[in-house]
Amino acid sequence: MAPPARQLSFGDEYMPKFNWRSLDDAYYDHVEKAEMTGIAWECLRRNAPFEEEYQAILSSGRTIDDGFRQHWGLVFRS
Repeated sequence: MAPPARQLSFGDEYMPKFNWRSLDDAYYDHVEKAEMTGIAWECLRRNAPFEEEYQAILSSGRTIDDGFRQHWGLVFRS
């Protein structure tokens, strides 16, 4: 599991260092093949308020409830 978003540093294994201005499309191949939920998760896990609330729930021994899921958009229609 990746460390909390606020602990990520540029160039580490979770946030690879690359030149975003490069014309080499290989950097973005994984994004083009990703599903929408995967991209959404990558954005959400870097959201400091989400990470703080999630860690607070875990450290208190509580479980993730429907209110948390609803608040952070983790509820999907089937």
